[in-house]
Amino acid sequence: MFATQLSVFVENKTGRLSEILNAFSEHHINIRALSIAENSEFGILRLIVKETERAYDILKREGFIVKKTEVISLPLEDKPGALAKIVDKLSEEGVGIEYLYAFVSPENGANVVFRLDNPEKGGKLFK
Repeated sequence: MFATQLSVFVENKTGRLSEILNAFSEHHINIRALSIAENSEFGILRLIVKETERAYDILKREGFIVKKTEVISLPLEDKPGALAKIVDKLSEEGVGIEYLYAFVSPENGANVVFRLDNPEKGGKLFK
């Protein structure tokens, strides 16, 4: 349920994302999920990887600004309204969503990753 996400500051210029992905490829780091939010000058690449500490060290060595963030990853039923049900539960309990993104896992199917304003309370809701 709880996962450590890497957030990487990426200059918005050609080749920067490629540098990160190639560094992971060279060091055999498997990416489980990713999202990019950007503006005209920079982006924030959010990643969940199989070997978080090793990936963090690689990014630091490569000169990237990176931080670790605790997020919640939940399986998502493959039916209409499944995400609404989760979001409603958070809303009813007064837990705000800072952002979310989804990914598919061979083991668990669809998953949604939440960054919450109160991760502890949100985590208790879905134990």
